[in-house]
Amino acid sequence: MNLGAPEIILILVALVLLFGAKKLPDLARGVGRSLRIFKAETSKLNDDDDDKATVVQAQPQAQPAPPPQLHAAPAPEPSAEEQARKLEEQAARLRAAAQADKRP
Repeated sequence: MNLGAPEIILILVALVLLFGAKKLPDLARGVGRSLRIFKAETSKLNDDDDDKATVVQAQPQAQPAPPPQLHAAPAPEPSAEEQARKLEEQAARLRAAAQADKRP
């Protein structure tokens, strides 16, 4: 599918008629923010995958027995409820930051 200049102009005219000239900048701004967030999240996922791959490669085949623990045991992993609460707090901070960006 090859779009030429007439097809692109027709699409732009249809968008202006559907959304109105005043709504298009807001729509484009929202799409840009969404793409930025998506790009940041996908790069974080790729970084996490790279970190896991290097950890797996760095571990030797035969691991010696760990030394006895003289100090307190490591903290247990947070429960599902605690993880959900932290995620909700992070989402609320992101929403507040997004609304602050919308204000002039």
